[in-house]
Amino acid sequence: MLLPGVGLRYEFATAAGPRVGIIARRDGGFEIVGYDRRDPDRSVTLFKLTAEEADAVAEILGAPRIAERFADLTREVPGLSAGQVEVDEGSPYAGRLLGDTRARTLTGASIVAIVRGDEVIASPAPSDVLAAGDVLVVIGTPEGIAGVERILRG
Repeated sequence: MLLPGVGLRYEFATAAGPRVGIIARRDGGFEIVGYDRRDPDRSVTLFKLTAEEADAVAEILGAPRIAERFADLTREVPGLSAGQVEVDEGSPYAGRLLGDTRARTLTGASIVAIVRGDEVIASPAPSDVLAAGDVLVVIGTPEGIAGVERILRG
């Protein structure tokens, strides 16, 4: 659920019954909240996570699901899409820095994660080296995502 000016809230009921919420804040932080069984509209912040702490938790819990979460985000924001672009063996960017692609500058799309086997590099830096077989999680317009594909093909 979109929280205007705040971020996104995800909710789920645990197998034991209580509802839990995760608020992904626009500033990069996260809040884990619990809901009162008697008043389901009332939440209590259980704890807060920095972006780095949330990345660590995501890796522990199965980070390949990050792409699914970005897909949820794109459903909430009109005009925004999520895509996955593979770095092929013959890509001129295999073995080079992510920043060398200039993908964001040239397309307006953002590479928000690199999936390498079972490992996920969330919020990759321009200094991260791309490898053949990497799958890039890209957020942007459909045209921007297609532009990233073209760049990686060379």
